[in-house]
Amino acid sequence: VIKMAMTKQKYKNDSMILRTIEELVPEDHLVRKLDECIDLHFIEDEVEDLYSSIGRPSIPPIVLFKLIIINKVFGINSMRRTCEECKVNIAYRWYLGISMEDKVPNYSTWSQNYIRRYKESDIFEVIFKKILKQAIEYGFVDMEAVFYDGTHQKADANKRKVEDAVVEIEAKYYRDELLKEVNEIRKEHRQKEIKTLVNEELVFNEKTGEEEIVRKTKHIKKSLIDSESGHYHKGEHEQCFAYTHNTCCDKNGFVIAHVTTPGNIHDSSSFKEVRDKVMEEYSDKIKYESLDAGYKTPAICREIVKDDKIPLMPYKRPMTGKGLFKKYEFKYDEEKDVYICPNNEELKYGIVDKNGYKIYKSDPKKCINCPLKDKCTKSKNNQKSFTVHVWGSYVDYAEEIRHTDIWKEIYPLRKETIERIFGDCKEGHGLRFTRVRGLRKNEINATIIFACHNLKKMAIWNHRNKKKGYISPLNIPNTSKNICNLLKNLKFRLKKAVYHFRYTTLSTV
Repeated sequence: VIKMAMTKQKYKNDSMILRTIEELVPEDHLVRKLDECIDLHFIEDEVEDLYSSIGRPSIPPIVLFKLIIINKVFGINSMRRTCEECKVNIAYRWYLGISMEDKVPNYSTWSQNYIRRYKESDIFEVIFKKILKQAIEYGFVDMEAVFYDGTHQKADANKRKVEDAVVEIEAKYYRDELLKEVNEIRKEHRQKEIKTLVNEELVFNEKTGEEEIVRKTKHIKKSLIDSESGHYHKGEHEQCFAYTHNTCCDKNGFVIAHVTTPGNIHDSSSFKEVRDKVMEEYSDKIKYESLDAGYKTPAICREIVKDDKIPLMPYKRPMTGKGLFKKYEFKYDEEKDVYICPNNEELKYGIVDKNGYKIYKSDPKKCINCPLKDKCTKSKNNQKSFTVHVWGSYVDYAEEIRHTDIWKEIYPLRKETIERIFGDCKEGHGLRFTRVRGLRKNEINATIIFACHNLKKMAIWNHRNKKKGYISPLNIPNTSKNICNLLKNLKFRLKKAVYHFRYTTLSTV
C-alpha cells in the first residue's frame, strides 16, 4: 500500500498585499454594475438644503445612501449588520468610495442622519424617480401595458396585543359621481331622490338646525404595538397585522409607482391613488392596464375605460348560489328595459338602491308554478330579484376583451412581471417582514426596496448590453465623427454574425 504524503496548510496572516482596492474588486462584481449604470451624485444637490454651512465637515450624503442600497440590494436587511459588513468587504468599500485606512460610518451615525435630516424629506421618492428615469432613457422600460397588484408585508407588531376600536367607514372616491347618476335614474322613473349612499346616514344637527351626512362606523382590531398597521386575514393565510403595497409595473418588470396602506384596506380601495400617480406622468405611453380579479369592479372598469385605456382582467366567478342560474343566463331587452329569464318571463325594473344597483323583479304569480323555480330562486315570496350596477356596462366591456388575442398575449405576463417583482423583493430585498413601525416609515421603506429592485435590474441589463456590444440610447451620438464610429460598430457586429453563421452552422450535405 502506497501512502501519499499529506501537505498541511500553513496560515500566513502577516502577508502584505501590494494591490489597490480597484484591482481587488472583480470586474463582474455587482457593485461595479451598480456604479456604472447611474451616477448618484445628484443626491448631493437634492439634500444640500438639509445641511448647515457651518460646523464640522459631515459624512458625504452619497455614502449614507449607498449604505442603504447595499443593505437592500444584497438582502442584508439589518443596517447595523450592513455597517459591520462594509468594514471587511472590499467590494462594499470600493462602492462607498472609502479606502482601507478610512472608517466606515457606524450604525449610530447613519440612524441619526436619517432621523434628523431625511425622515421627513422626499429624497427617497426623488431617488426612486431618478432611477426609473434612467431606466427609461436606457430604453429598458416598456409602458405599453402596465400591471397592477398588491402584496402584504407583515408588520412589526404582536398579533395578540390588540384592542377593539371603532372607526368610520371611509367614503369611496367615486361617491359623488355615483350618487348623481343614481338620482338621475330615479328621477327618470319618478322616484324619490336620495341624499346618502350605503354606509352613510342623515343626522340632524341641533346647533346648525340642518341635516348632516355622517359616516357609519365599524369595529376593527387595532394593534397596541403599531397602531397604523391593519389586521389582515385572507384564506389560509395566518391572521396578523400588516401593510399593503399596491404597486404598478411595466412589461419588463420595472416598478413605476406604489402606494402603502394598512393591511385591512382592500386593493381596489387604494387603486385610485396609485393609478393617479402613474397617469400623472405616463398616461400618453400607456395603452393597456392589466389587473387581477380583485380589481374587477364597476368603478375601476369605468375609471380605465373613461381614460381611453383597455382593461385586461380575468374571469370572475359569479357570486350566485350553487345550483342556481347564473347572471349570463338572463337576457336583457334594451328596448323594454327588462330581463328575460330562462323560462321566457320578464323581470321588470323596480328601483335603484343605495349601492348603485338597479333591481329587476319578477311576477310572483308567474314564478310560483314555474318548473325552473328551484334553479332560479330560493326566496319565500316566490319572487326573483336581479341586480345590475349602473356602471355594469363597463364590466361587460372588460369581459368582452377577455376573449381577444391581445388579452391572451398580455395578461399571462402578470406572473413574469408584477408577481415576479413581489417574489424577488420578498426573498432578496426585505419585503416579507418590516423592521420599522408607522405608515410613513413603511412607505419610505417600500420606496427604497422598489428603487433598489429597479437599480439592480437596470445595472444587470446595462452591463449585459455593454458586454454584447449593444449601444444604449443614452450613448447614441449626434456628431458626424461619432456616427461613423457607430456605423463601424454595427459593421463589426454584422461581420461577426456572418462568420458565426458560416463556420458554426452544421452542414446538411
